[in-house]
Amino acid sequence: MPLDALVYPRFEGIPTFMRLPNITDAHALDIALVGVPFDGGTTFRTGARFGPRNIRVQSAMIRPYNPALNVNPFERKRIGDFGDLPVNPLSLEDSYARIEKGLWPILAAGATPVSVGGDHSITLPLLRAVAQKHGPLALVQIDAHSDTWSTYFGSHHSHGTIIRRGIEEGVLVRGAVLQVGIRGQVYGDNDFEFSRRNQIAWITAEEFHRKGLAAVEPKLAPLRGRPCYLTFDIDSVDPAFAPGTGTPQVGGLSSAQALELVRSLRGLRLVGADLVEVSPPYDTSEITSLLAANLLFEILCLLA
Repeated sequence: MPLDALVYPRFEGIPTFMRLPNITDAHALDIALVGVPFDGGTTFRTGARFGPRNIRVQSAMIRPYNPALNVNPFERKRIGDFGDLPVNPLSLEDSYARIEKGLWPILAAGATPVSVGGDHSITLPLLRAVAQKHGPLALVQIDAHSDTWSTYFGSHHSHGTIIRRGIEEGVLVRGAVLQVGIRGQVYGDNDFEFSRRNQIAWITAEEFHRKGLAAVEPKLAPLRGRPCYLTFDIDSVDPAFAPGTGTPQVGGLSSAQALELVRSLRGLRLVGADLVEVSPPYDTSEITSLLAANLLFEILCLLA
């Protein structure tokens, strides 16, 4: 069968996300979980294309009720596994076009997409599609890296350029982007110049360790009431808890902090979300995929 004929394929024999039904009719869903198995935008360790597969496996033990938020999202919303978008592993540009086009049936049906990558480069076409439906977006980015490079290895598109491109293209609202968990070495202080110039708010991992959620709440104010997108890069979590990722950076969040941080976003007007950068080949005892599956459940609870 030609690749173009594959609409929403999944790996044969792999369970669905959280044992949910595999539903490809978006009109039957309020929330569509969708895999994006692409890692052609990564710049260090590959393997994130297998993220959706392993997260599906680890999500099999997720139970439906969340006592921390007092919600069962499956009672409130019609949620299903929409399958995987048909990316092109040999072309980043073609994959961008496929991702944007592939997400549109979900948005056109009025459902909310929650995407599972894949490397972080997939977020740009996802943002483009969601902004086409809802207009320019506010953003919460939980990440070790700001992803505001102008180019990477001479390319305008990679997992390190998505936020810069999103602001330049107008799909993200200047002054309504919040990054949490930023840390690690950069090439110089001028690496933060784009963020300063475009009013990106950020909370470093060091600040979060000192102040906790008290550092986050005041910076959510510019995002409230706007259509908002959440992107969660698993490398925001320390490699002691999430070793299976492409660009690990020490000094990050613990698993418990990551869960609390996602829960603190309740009340935002979320119109889409993604979870990216789980790389199973580097995942000791599959603990990264297990954490990702639980974070995915927490995101569903925000939308319920």
